[in-house]
Formats: sequence, C-alpha cells, structure tokens
Amino acid sequence: MHPLRTYIHRFVSLTDAEWAPLAASLSQRHLPRRQSFVVQGQPSSDVALVLTGTCRLFYTRPDGEERTTYFFFENHLMASYLSCLTGQVSPFGIEALVPTEIAVLPYAVLRDLYDQYPVYERFGRLMAEYHLLGTDARLAEQLLLSAEQRYVELLSSHKTKILERIPQQYIASYLGVTPVTLSRIRARLQAGDERIS
Repeated sequence: MHPLRTYIHRFVSLTDAEWAPLAASLSQRHLPRRQSFVVQGQPSSDVALVLTGTCRLFYTRPDGEERTTYFFFENHLMASYLSCLTGQVSPFGIEALVPTEIAVLPYAVLRDLYDQYPVYERFGRLMAEYHLLGTDARLAEQLLLSAEQRYVELLSSHKTKILERIPQQYIASYLGVTPVTLSRIRARLQAGDERIS
C-alpha cells in the first residue's frame, strides 16, 4: 500500500476507486539537504508526505534570527496550510535537514476530492482536528512553560525522534532558547540527577 494511503487510513478507509484519483495526482520529489519545500514569503500550493528523511518548519525574524517551530519525519504530512487555503504567501518555510524523499500532491486536487467523495471530506475534517490539537499543545508549551520545563516535557514525551535525529542548534531553536542556554539547562538537569542518585 502506498505510504500516503496508509497515512489516510489512520483517519478513514478508502476503496480502490476512491484512492485512484489521488494516486494519479501524486509525484515523488527528492529534497537535498537544506533545500526548501516551502519558501517563507512565497505562496505554496502543495501538500507532501515525508517518505524518508527529516524537514523543519521555521521562520526568519526581521532581525535575521531563525526560529524552528516543528519537525517532520517519515509519515508526516506537511504543507503551508495558510497558503494552501488562502493563496497568500507562507509565513513559514519548510526545508530538508537531511536528504529527503517526499510524495507531493497539489492541494487543489485534495480540495476537489472533498467535493466529490464524502470520505475525503471526513478525512479533511479529522486531519484538521488532529493538526489543531497539535498546534494548541505547541502553543500552550510556548506560552505556559519555562524553557527548562519545555525541555523536560520534550525528554518525557513521545517525540524521541527530535532528541535522536535533530542537531542541538535546531532543538534549542524549537525550545525558544540559544544553544548556550540549552547546554546550561542540560547541565543543570544532569547535576540534579547526579545529586539524586
């Protein structure tokens, strides 16, 4: 089964006839390391499923500082949803951190399928709810927790791929701190563990 169909089956089941028009619109793309899938400040109209590799969602502030807000690994769906839905330029960029293979489809195809097949409309609603929950959880972390609490949450979460596969400078950016601050947080927590044992 195609990985995108497997992903969709997490939400709804598709018959072969329902899958066929989506399958026909798919293309596979290779992103070399540091190549963009979405460029901040430009419109983007595609959705992609990560087949292999790792990408990050980020933005560049007016002072030139980059902030990473999310990571995408295998079997993650990624897009600039604001740009897909409105046609406006994307406030974020998405780039490959390592050589990455993605399956790409135009969002317009998915939107047409919402109108043609009730199962796709259900998929769209369930996927939107899933992404909204993730966005709300991420927003709550940023607004309600200190940097150290965010790091402790990351350590105790199911997001082990971030700790295993993401360079420290991007983890620091994801947590909203500098790499130096992250090193201090890690040292403080390590010292606390040593005192306990």
